[in-house]
Amino acid sequence: MSRINEVLMLVGRLNYTWTNTESLFIYLIAHLLNTNKEAATVIFLTLNTTRARIDLLERLAKIRSTAPETKEAVLKITGRMTREQRLRNKYNHCIYSFDETGHNASTQLMRIVDMNDNLKYGKVEALDDAEMLRIQATIDAVTDVNKSIWAFIKLKNISV
Repeated sequence: MSRINEVLMLVGRLNYTWTNTESLFIYLIAHLLNTNKEAATVIFLTLNTTRARIDLLERLAKIRSTAPETKEAVLKITGRMTREQRLRNKYNHCIYSFDETGHNASTQLMRIVDMNDNLKYGKVEALDDAEMLRIQATIDAVTDVNKSIWAFIKLKNISV
């Protein structure tokens, strides 16, 4: 398989895993607000960024009425998602380059730095074997967060 196909498949898995896991925030929102899934879904969809959703969960977890064990579990989940978010954002907001064989691959961040009379473009990084392993490690970490959220849902008897 060419590197282009490997990259696209891995980034697709990263996005699927991320989106699937982030959607479980609906149940955390419902639990923290003591509301139903429909209301939590409206809140989730109204907040249109991961950062906003994580902020909401963290703030709800930190209010006085939240049980200490719930606070600890939610903050652990959001902390883990926040750590993995950087790599996910990189691959959602970059330009991909491949040579004519489809094997040598790189990414370039979609940023311009305006330095007085000069422009600097986003950093270019190789999509080598080590980077492919980093992407896989993030997929594995997000999958583990997914399992942690499901364990919390079952522990708290949150209806799905």
